[in-house]
Amino acid sequence: MKIEHVAINVHDLERTKDFFVKYFDAVAGGGYYNPRTGLRSCFLSFADGARLEIMNWPTMANNAAAGEHALGYTHICMSVGSKEAVDALTQRLVADGYRHVSGPRTTGEGYYESCILLDGGEELELTI
Repeated sequence: MKIEHVAINVHDLERTKDFFVKYFDAVAGGGYYNPRTGLRSCFLSFADGARLEIMNWPTMANNAAAGEHALGYTHICMSVGSKEAVDALTQRLVADGYRHVSGPRTTGEGYYESCILLDGGEELELTI
């Protein structure tokens, strides 16, 4: 069994799509728009077969207590292959203006990781 895809709600669909294409070589599928609900979404595919669906609703709220159209997720962790790659991508993201939250460091669980925030405040974890 495998997870087919993960979906997250984001404020800016295009900017989030561009982020994953630029930094993680994602391939963006055609976008979807539902005129009845206002939902806009896009699937992003990665080289190893993983897929991420990014979505934006006109009724989206900023917290999970708001219900089904709450913004964000706890975090997504992207494996980039090595400690050196974690360090290099962290430096690149910080240089490009993304907020650095923690790391690079080895956690109590044994992960070598670094965390940054996307534009909407969503946490992205980078690991080996």
